[in-house]
Amino acid sequence: MKLQIFHPQAIHELGNRENQEDAIYPEASTANTESRVFVVCDGMGGLEKGEVASDAVCKTLGRVAETILQTTGTFTDDDFEHCLSAAFDALDAADADGMSSMGTTMTFLCIHNGGCLVSHIGDSRIYHLRPSMGPQRGVLFRSRDHSLVQQLYEAGDICYNDMAKSSKKNIILKAMQPHQPERTIPSMAHIGTVWPGDYFLLCTDGMLEKMDDEQLMALLADTTLTLEQKTQQLVEMTSGNSDNHSAYLIQVEKVQRNAVEDANIVDDEIAHRIRNKVLNDNHRDKIWHFDDAIPMPEL
Repeated sequence: MKLQIFHPQAIHELGNRENQEDAIYPEASTANTESRVFVVCDGMGGLEKGEVASDAVCKTLGRVAETILQTTGTFTDDDFEHCLSAAFDALDAADADGMSSMGTTMTFLCIHNGGCLVSHIGDSRIYHLRPSMGPQRGVLFRSRDHSLVQQLYEAGDICYNDMAKSSKKNIILKAMQPHQPERTIPSMAHIGTVWPGDYFLLCTDGMLEKMDDEQLMALLADTTLTLEQKTQQLVEMTSGNSDNHSAYLIQVEKVQRNAVEDANIVDDEIAHRIRNKVLNDNHRDKIWHFDDAIPMPEL
């Protein structure tokens, strides 16, 4: 499977902050229809040198992944682990004296001949969206935040709608930090069912400060707007946000399939979607407790 994409749309806004701690890869000026690796990171607010951490991880992860992809055309779990290890090494080197308490979140997308590999650490988010299916069914994948409010919701201590209003909403449970005795393990998913018109969105939590999934889907489903106009509207919708907010919005233009090669594509998106639907459903009036021991239903 080979994907052809429209020109990737970058958002990299300061918000009502004095310092930009977000980082994106590739730089907005260099992204083009041949780009296949995208990274968005959010330096940990309140910790010194957050921008150093996000920049080191973002650039290293992106560059090493691109080198591998250009050589092989495919991208495996082992390839990603190699890239992540290099990014952790770069983060350690950026804090050579071990005196800084910096850190960063991470979101990653690699579009390759074997599908799409996505991974994240922290509360920056990844979406796979198909607006033609409507605001509910069209959210095919949404990464599960590594955050305290997510954990509290899953434990039944707060309801879904309280998550965005909680005083604890900015506390994350996973991050990339230098000199970790045990390096943080990322969440990872493989997406193999992609159609023309689909979107991938990587964004920091600042993008979602005043926007929910339904608003996002309504905007992307508007067929009267170009991709560039949709991106500009996203910028306008988030212009008053207090935090830095950054994103990459990628729309799929064409999908070239190969029946023989595609038979080997790994696709675990449905399993992730079922789990995340149970854990994050604002239309439920009761708490769902997800049991990993229960097998996924066949669809």
